[in-house]
Amino acid sequence: MSKIERSGGALARRVRRLGHLDLPGAGQVTVSGRHAYVGHIPNKQNLGTSIVDIADPANPRLVATVTLDDPTSHSHKVRVVGDLMIVNHERNPTPVGRRAEQLPGVRRELTDALGRPPTRAELAAKLSITEADLGEVEAAEKQPYRNGGFRLYDVSKPAQPKFIHHHLTGGIGVHRFDMDARYAYISTEMDGFVGNILVIYDIRDPRAPQEVSRWWMPGQHIAAGEKPAWSGKRHRLHHALRFGNEMWASCWHGGFRIVDISDIANPKTVASYNYHPPFPEPTHTAMPVPDLIRGRRIALAIDEEDQAQSANEEEARRGRVHAGMSTYDVSNYGDVKPLALFEVSELDSPFARTPGARFGAHQFHERMTGTLVHAVWFSAGLRIVDVADPAAPREVGFFIPEPAGGRAAPQTNDVMLDERGLIYIVDRHVGFDVLEFAG
Repeated sequence: MSKIERSGGALARRVRRLGHLDLPGAGQVTVSGRHAYVGHIPNKQNLGTSIVDIADPANPRLVATVTLDDPTSHSHKVRVVGDLMIVNHERNPTPVGRRAEQLPGVRRELTDALGRPPTRAELAAKLSITEADLGEVEAAEKQPYRNGGFRLYDVSKPAQPKFIHHHLTGGIGVHRFDMDARYAYISTEMDGFVGNILVIYDIRDPRAPQEVSRWWMPGQHIAAGEKPAWSGKRHRLHHALRFGNEMWASCWHGGFRIVDISDIANPKTVASYNYHPPFPEPTHTAMPVPDLIRGRRIALAIDEEDQAQSANEEEARRGRVHAGMSTYDVSNYGDVKPLALFEVSELDSPFARTPGARFGAHQFHERMTGTLVHAVWFSAGLRIVDVADPAAPREVGFFIPEPAGGRAAPQTNDVMLDERGLIYIVDRHVGFDVLEFAG
């Protein structure tokens, strides 16, 4: 399988499809034992989580679904450790986005600048919306979202998940997160902060998670008088992954941070690196390579292709670097060094310039073994990259699924491996695939 092959409309090199399900669009897939757990992006059916039996990878079977009782929320992220499943609870995107949360600050800013209360036209212009949209923003401001948080389920019987507890956080709620048998590492908005921060919870009693500590970037704690040096929520925690006594925090347009949690009640930043600018797309995930390479500690960061979708998107993207994956030497936390940028060429996918579809990077499997990175690239599918030489990452295989659900391009959104080495990918619109790499 060294050459490019076609299988049922898919394009692949050294990767073959073992099984498939037409699951609705998903944000994350995680695997525990012989079951895959899929978190779904907002949908009309209020579908939150699907549980799939993958004992026979050629014939994955849907065995349970969890729906939401709140049509304003979604649960597109999921983690499972042992018999405990946690899903996020986050407000659905709205036509006016997060502007309801921005309105009080914008109103104050304009009042200070103008020396008087702003007009509706001035408010709308500052928020980049129409005056008609401003009415919707004001209505949302009066009825803020109160359901943000995370939900815990007993999945000792995966086909019969049992709800345990809905833990409330703040703001628009929880995005991506990490967990282990003792703690949940939650990325969430909280009252008094601008943008998502890290809140660590003790989950030994899943009926009553206990907050252990918080971590944020200086400037986020506005209730304490901190002032962000960035606009809006450009610097915020996307999520943080635990490796030993460290949290590896991806901070959107703030790059990444390494946080020491040897004293878990007092997280401390020990390293940081921000490559924005010049790179325009935000940092989605950061993690260390598990073993030293030529005596050096190496790290990876992957960005998310996050550009606004519009009719003029093709023209807007010309000259703009796509989201990619980068390598770093983090042997010295006081002097983090960038090594290389891995990009997928637009020539490497027939869907690269499909109107309305994203092309660049999004996420990689968050727990490496060896030097192989399994990363998903939206309309360029799965890319398998060897970082044995971190200064020259090398692609060794790929899989681009055929478009499904009447879409013009695939939008591969997340990837997970199991202990058998099988690969699981999900699409933002339709699709769940079980793959095998012929390495």
